[in-house]
Amino acid sequence: MNANIPNSTRKAVYRRDGYLCALCGSGQYLQIHHVIPRGEGGSDFPENLITLCSKCHAQAHGIDVYATGEDGYPTQADVIQACVEYMADMYTEVDPDGTTHAWYPFK
Repeated sequence: MNANIPNSTRKAVYRRDGYLCALCGSGQYLQIHHVIPRGEGGSDFPENLITLCSKCHAQAHGIDVYATGEDGYPTQADVIQACVEYMADMYTEVDPDGTTHAWYPFK
């Protein structure tokens, strides 16, 4: 568990994501993942945090729990891309005039 993320933020992220893994929908072994790693400038704000099950979280960190040589299982790159797409869908805003402000944390 990451002690740097306040419990109130952690609970808000779980609630926002429906107490399910944002990628596979599992409700077991939930963990909070930094979409942009803290070591790369990522924050502990909800806009950079996503709920993942332990398997998806491990895969996001390069621990191949799915034996990705088999068809249908996500690679690390697949999981990272899915996290970015989820957050972009969650936080992209459209102004009344139709101007889109996309969630794009990369510099």
